[in-house]
Amino acid sequence: MKVLAGVVLLSSAHSALAQDAADGDAAAGANKAKICKTCHQFGEGAKNAIGPVLNGVVGRKAGTYPGYDYSEANKNSGITWDEATLKVYLKNPKAKVPGTKMSFVGFQKDSDINNVVAFLKTLGPDGKTK
Repeated sequence: MKVLAGVVLLSSAHSALAQDAADGDAAAGANKAKICKTCHQFGEGAKNAIGPVLNGVVGRKAGTYPGYDYSEANKNSGITWDEATLKVYLKNPKAKVPGTKMSFVGFQKDSDINNVVAFLKTLGPDGKTK
């Protein structure tokens, strides 16, 4: 019986770790998202730049941040930026939204993508962390 309990405990721990990895690490994502600052701003006082403000992006309909001149492809994509969609987009933006103006080639590591999405989830529409 002890062996079975140990197997169940290890299986539960492994599942929890796998879920944590899939959820990402917001602090690591904040560090990795520094590359995004080449084109985007986020945080309090952020303004549109080469790319739109990323505050509140999770849950926002694509192509709708006020005052940014989006590509027709982005405006007409029908996408709402949820976690799953962001993960696909951040892997290869041009494959997810052909015709996007975003020139970033994408993150190669799933862990980087998960971490950046975890960080983006912390940004409220006003740039304050949730």
